Amino acid sequence: MESPGDEPIRLRLNADKIVETVGKLQARIGERFEDRGINERADDLLRISIRARMMASTIDRPIRWVRVCLALLFLLFFGALFLIPFDLSSEASQGRDAFEWLQVLEAGLNDVVLLGAGAFFLITVENRIKRHRCLQELHELRSYAHVVDMMQLTKDPQRSLDGSDDTAASPDRDLTNFELSRYLDYCSELLSLTGKLAALYVQDFDDPVALGAVKEIEDLTTGLSRKIWQKLMVLSSYTEGDS
Repeated sequence: MESPGDEPIRLRLNADKIVETVGKLQARIGERFEDRGINERADDLLRISIRARMMASTIDRPIRWVRVCLALLFLLFFGALFLIPFDLSSEASQGRDAFEWLQVLEAGLNDVVLLGAGAFFLITVENRIKRHRCLQELHELRSYAHVVDMMQLTKDPQRSLDGSDDTAASPDRDLTNFELSRYLDYCSELLSLTGKLAALYVQDFDDPVALGAVKEIEDLTTGLSRKIWQKLMVLSSYTEGDS
């Protein structure tokens, strides 16, 4: 006999909490880096998170017109099955020969096959429509992750710490060590929340293709965050050695 503690616990992401967390991060970034591009990217993520909350809920809901058409097809399907023996008995009662009897049977079976094919198409088309919507939204999240990565590429702590000379094409070094650490940390948080928003889409949509796309985004954001944390470790080791 299983105890209550043996029952699986179904944990769920709360879309409202994710939007709230993104909003708080956006406010923190705006207070510290109001005039920088990272503030605009935080605004973008807040917009994306609000849309994700709506779209994830929409994808989970049944598509009504598909369900109505499917119900009508099933009614026609079973109606055709019922009419086949009725038509055959009618032909037999009128003394039709075997060839005409077979023609009636073939026509009835063709109708049943066509209706069955239509029902199968409608059963699969709903999932394909949902998958298409989901992949469109996930593509935006994937692009957003790359944009955040572009923002932190030139934020190299080693370059700022070793005091090397700049060239004419070198990026500006106008952040203090503390500001640089906060900038990199904010980029890591933006990437982490991007992965959470991706997972929100497949929380109730169990589609292999969509699940694969979400895993790719999670792997992408994790890998990009790992690069950022390597920079933060370099910056932290220098600060500790200097103290």
